[in-house]
Amino acid sequence: MASSSSLLSFFLLFSSFFLLCCKLCVAQSVPAAYMFGDSLVDVGNNNHFGTVIKANFPYNGLDYPGGKSTGRFCNGKNTADFLAEKLGVPTPPPYLADKNNVFAKGVSFASGGAGIFNGTNDDFLSKALHMSQQVQFFSIVQQRLVTQLGSDTAQKQLSKSVFGIAIGSNDIINYFKSDSKLSKTTAPEQYVDQMVSSLQGQLKQLYGLGARKFVIVGVGSIGCIPLLRYQSANKSGECSEQTNYWTNKYNQGLQSVLQGLQSELKDFSYSYFDTFNLLLDVIQNPAIYGFSEVKAACCGLGRLNAKLPCTPISTFCSNRSDHVFWDRYHPTEAANRMIIDSAFDGKQYVFPLNIKQLITL
Repeated sequence: MASSSSLLSFFLLFSSFFLLCCKLCVAQSVPAAYMFGDSLVDVGNNNHFGTVIKANFPYNGLDYPGGKSTGRFCNGKNTADFLAEKLGVPTPPPYLADKNNVFAKGVSFASGGAGIFNGTNDDFLSKALHMSQQVQFFSIVQQRLVTQLGSDTAQKQLSKSVFGIAIGSNDIINYFKSDSKLSKTTAPEQYVDQMVSSLQGQLKQLYGLGARKFVIVGVGSIGCIPLLRYQSANKSGECSEQTNYWTNKYNQGLQSVLQGLQSELKDFSYSYFDTFNLLLDVIQNPAIYGFSEVKAACCGLGRLNAKLPCTPISTFCSNRSDHVFWDRYHPTEAANRMIIDSAFDGKQYVFPLNIKQLITL
């Protein structure tokens, strides 16, 4: 009879082999990841064109490998990094860093400040690659893949790839910020309906170019970001209920559109992540998620560290893993990790499939 130590060694070896096989299966089932969105998932595109919306300076990147800023609006890794890790692929590189690449293993078109609408953050200095431009860039990449791999092989690869989309926050922030002109000319219901309709058209364009598996990140409860808490009329630091109300309305419209697309388009599959209600739960029950500070930003200046953005003259906290927010807009690395952990194999806040289930289709 085998000794207990031999059985334990065999069990541990078998477990390690099984986990390795699982990781390899995931990696093989996802040949590439293509990312679209704003600063929540930007990995450096804004470093490569003229815009003041950049994060290529301290204290951004403080906890990123090497301790240097990379263009990520975060103290460390963002959700694009953690999603790639879960998928078993490299973090998709910024498209503008090497526009002539074929990007067979994926690429990121995400741009800080980007919106669903072309007019969001589109003045002389504050430019961004908006969603329509990102889709256009992907069409160029898709044609290169067809040329290199052939039409059938390229389509097969794209159908197995993951298309991650995190967009819409800037459109809503620009509408509800204290000096907004949009709110004086367009009713909020009309505005969020236009957001939903525009994104629907952009998703159909991506589908037409070969995308089949979508990870759609809903807009978070941005009425609770430090900037909007700071701008609250009564200076109480509470969430902007009006902003959250219309953000939730947008998310509900988006979910309805996704259900319609799944019925309308053959092989269209998606995983929708409800960051809105997850963030509210974190704010109400921070200790459950490992956080203690849900209102103030870690890096910035002024009340709630939200009067000014994170810059080299800002102050920053030492207990970054305790904070939900890195600066007045963006989550910390700790919050980003929690978000992707929840979206990848969670059973709450993600539907109709989590990401792990999506990639097995």
